[in-house]
Amino acid sequence: MPIHHPMAIIGAGLGGLILARILHVHGVQTVVYELDASADARPQGGMLDIHTGSGQMALRAAGLYEAFRALIHVGGDGMRILDKHATLYLDEVSSGGDDERPEIHRRVLRDLLLNSLPEGTIRRGARVTAVRRLDNGQHEVTFADGGSFTTDLLVGADGAWSKVRPLVSAAVPVYSGISFVEARLPDAERRFPATAAVVGKGLTFALADEQGLIVHGEPDGQLEAYVALKISLDELRRIDFSDTPTARVTLLAAFADWDPRLQAFITEADGPLVPRPVHALPVGHRWDRVSGVTLLGDAAHLMSPFAGEGANLAMQDGAELALALLARPQNPELALTMYEHAMFSRSETAAAESAQNLALSFGPDAAVALLRVMEHHILGDREVVSL
Repeated sequence: MPIHHPMAIIGAGLGGLILARILHVHGVQTVVYELDASADARPQGGMLDIHTGSGQMALRAAGLYEAFRALIHVGGDGMRILDKHATLYLDEVSSGGDDERPEIHRRVLRDLLLNSLPEGTIRRGARVTAVRRLDNGQHEVTFADGGSFTTDLLVGADGAWSKVRPLVSAAVPVYSGISFVEARLPDAERRFPATAAVVGKGLTFALADEQGLIVHGEPDGQLEAYVALKISLDELRRIDFSDTPTARVTLLAAFADWDPRLQAFITEADGPLVPRPVHALPVGHRWDRVSGVTLLGDAAHLMSPFAGEGANLAMQDGAELALALLARPQNPELALTMYEHAMFSRSETAAAESAQNLALSFGPDAAVALLRVMEHHILGDREVVSL
């Protein structure tokens, strides 16, 4: 007999899991299909700051707020802005865990959500190859192994290269012109004390000459860095990242006049250097209502990380979609319409900010320009040392 689900979610990221969790709390069971064969099949990214009105709201709705607070990285919410000479432009002092934007590792947060769902909710190793609308208004999803299912309500929570998005939109992510290269320094305070002292335990932006380093301290003492370059995709592809020593030489040439304590993220990084091109959907991406299907998170509004909103918006999407469906169980189409209307508005604002901050961070006098933005939008009355 063909498999049919009243509702199915594609993608077990933060947004999809929040959606499934809130529905579960209210007695509505759903199913989440996930590409990864296991929870640790690939790295889950680094630190996230979880915002009061979005990510924290979602966790409260999911009944997981207190469990989340027990897992935050106390001391990880400080911020520094440097230039290439390691000149300090801003030193935002950590709140000690009382901030409205506490830090948590993405993997830890994802595990919290995964463990909050009943066994069998997540269907792993599900590589989607086709999604189509049927004549009866349902949707059919087909997998690489030949399996398939139909559903009355399909939610695409499947990220940047969503297989569900083409049902509602022809938009595709566009390369921003900026690429990150991921690098890590484990046990940094002991092994590289000078570098650790420069960047501190929180988030650091070191910016100059249309490039930079974005570094975050993790709870285990590791420093995770993203080496940021303004580079074409063709140039990026010509760097052989499978040959780490050669890739180091190429990257170091671009940072030849940077302070050696900052160069250490290239010269001393453990493990491979991993390229991460930054893509985004158009600012203001939206679509006309298509019955029986919707999107959330990066599938709906992929943006660069320079507004700090991606994970928070995905979680808010999942929460608000769940609450809309619960409030209108007899009229899911009205619930989807109201959810999308609000989501389009908030995501457009965040995407515009993200695009503006990306351009600012890789433009002239980037360290000073970013300092002014942070002073205006984030810092408030917290203790700050700046120029």
